[in-house]
Amino acid sequence: MRASWIAKAASAAFFFALLVAGGPSRAQQANGPEREMITAAERGEIVVVRKLLAGGARIDARDQRGRSALLAATHRNRVEVAKFLIQEGADVNAKDFIQDSPFLYAGAEGRTEILKMTLAAGADLKSTNRYLGTALIPAAHHGHVEAVKLLLATAIDKDHINNLGWTALLEAVILGDGGAAHTEIVRLLVEAGANVNIADRDGMTPLAHAKKSGYSGMARILSGAGAR
Repeated sequence: MRASWIAKAASAAFFFALLVAGGPSRAQQANGPEREMITAAERGEIVVVRKLLAGGARIDARDQRGRSALLAATHRNRVEVAKFLIQEGADVNAKDFIQDSPFLYAGAEGRTEILKMTLAAGADLKSTNRYLGTALIPAAHHGHVEAVKLLLATAIDKDHINNLGWTALLEAVILGDGGAAHTEIVRLLVEAGANVNIADRDGMTPLAHAKKSGYSGMARILSGAGAR
């Protein structure tokens, strides 16, 4: 039942994102060399990226998916290319058609080196993905401990609630596997001051979910922090 509900919510969020995101402006749409640059960025071909950018390709040009070269590089964790593009002024907050940006994607997928660079380059901590969640929420969901640490060292909202009705703490418990990584993320969130008693739309708290799933380690951490 839960999986079905998540799938429906995700589908609705996807189509909502398409509606609100629109396409790149006519000025942003990539021409031939710019499409080649975006493809090269995704492949990690920094020499080609440098050459095309020096030849007049616009750094903010977008492909048919609305991706900039930096987002394409982030998708494949091309750290060297991402570093070069950020140094050249690429926008770390530029979103594609499904509301991913280099910053949001790096956080969600645990691309820690690129995440560090996006944070240093002015990542918008309030920006949200297609589920209206901050970068912290999917990082917690996917068990990316180092990404969570990086994000908790910023002023990001630890208690932000996405359009599924979940905080980062709830996602770590509900969508986690109860293993070492997700348990550590619960500990990190609690120590960072996340509200342990924010419930989901059904009124279930993180502790209630942890107990229901048999995640004893999480339950001990939450109970020790005054969770109900």
